[in-house]
Amino acid sequence: MVKTLKHKIRNIFITGLLVTLPLMITFFFIRVLFRMIDSLLGPTVNNLLSTMGLNFIIPGIGFILTFLIIFAVGLASTNVIGRKLLERFEIFLDNIPMVKSIYSGAKQVIHTIATAKKAAFSRVVLLQFPKNGIYSIGFITSEAQGEVQHVTKEDVINVFVPTVPNPTTGFFLMVPREDIISLNMSIEDGIKLIMSGGIVTPTYDNDKNPSPQISSAVNIPKQV
Repeated sequence: MVKTLKHKIRNIFITGLLVTLPLMITFFFIRVLFRMIDSLLGPTVNNLLSTMGLNFIIPGIGFILTFLIIFAVGLASTNVIGRKLLERFEIFLDNIPMVKSIYSGAKQVIHTIATAKKAAFSRVVLLQFPKNGIYSIGFITSEAQGEVQHVTKEDVINVFVPTVPNPTTGFFLMVPREDIISLNMSIEDGIKLIMSGGIVTPTYDNDKNPSPQISSAVNIPKQV
């Protein structure tokens, strides 16, 4: 009982940490960016307004400029020229050792969160990979169709098995339905389990929500 309670408290705390840390880091960098832009461009903008006969200081000019700069970067990155400039800027950052580590790490975390929410995963499953006797967590993307389904002569399911610690990369597998074990955990819990390297384990009650046995096959609605 005590051990179970400690396990739940640890999981809840780590989950809270995973949620609050990105928010704190984001707030910190936005605050630093705001102060930097406000100190660099704020006086210039206010002086420019003074020369135009507008003798007043705009409060929050740093926030407005920060918003406009972020919006401009987003707008530029949606066209070919902007993407090329962004690629060159990233190449420049890659040549700076310390900056490279910080930028690539932050980009990887943000990209992971963004793609995880957009990914068309339908279910969390367990399968023996990379060899028999070793189990891996995977996500069902769809049911194989067309030539693959015809050539294999089997009921094949498309499964994505993420890698750790970067779950945006992984292995795309086509697995026979009978070799897949369906899990009851949500997609979000599956992603947390992988990103934490198994530290954050979803709460589970076998009496209320029993897992399928090893021999059970996952049931996916047939696509029309």
